[in-house]
Amino acid sequence: MVGHKVNYYILTDRVSDIPIMELAEGRRMQVLKVPTYKRWQDVSMRRMEMIRDYSNQRFMGEVDYLVCVDVDMRFSDEVGVEILSDLFGTLHPGMYGAIREDYTYERNLQSEAYIPLDEGDFYYAGGFFGGNIKEIYKLTNFCHNAMMVDKDKKIEAVWHDESYLNKYFLYHKPTKVLSPEYLWDNGFGTPIFLRRKRFLAVRKNHHEIRN
Repeated sequence: MVGHKVNYYILTDRVSDIPIMELAEGRRMQVLKVPTYKRWQDVSMRRMEMIRDYSNQRFMGEVDYLVCVDVDMRFSDEVGVEILSDLFGTLHPGMYGAIREDYTYERNLQSEAYIPLDEGDFYYAGGFFGGNIKEIYKLTNFCHNAMMVDKDKKIEAVWHDESYLNKYFLYHKPTKVLSPEYLWDNGFGTPIFLRRKRFLAVRKNHHEIRN
């Protein structure tokens, strides 16, 4: 977002671990305290509630657009205002080019995230989505409420918050869809269609982190 005013909101339960950094003019970083959860699945799912609540309490008065991204990533190329729209999602790198029947949507009929085999346009990644604050509030509110309904039924969607995100996008179409260059993992290699890698997953031991 070079040339534009940007707020970086860091949501963490370990505020004291975040270093104080000097940023360029027009940019500021704000560290926001969020609850601690023991299970990584709950950490992932509860961010919808956190984004919803902060959108209502704070973000609406501070920014026009909100871009929600995973923290275990790094920017490796330009990402600018070309991504912005009322509501945007990003194609999942692991599902790019797959047929609809192979998308890993939630298939449990009892789940609020359920998507039938004959429905769905794309499979969206949970690690990069955004839009104007009003639309993000509606998206995160839907996802959190649906999760809580499933929790009461002792159901946990197959890909957690990402499953509910895909359910929302099925019936509330994004006004812009970003290619996987905006959310890539080098574990998928470098296919011929991929010209740029703008936002990359950092290398990590998933088993160690999740346990």
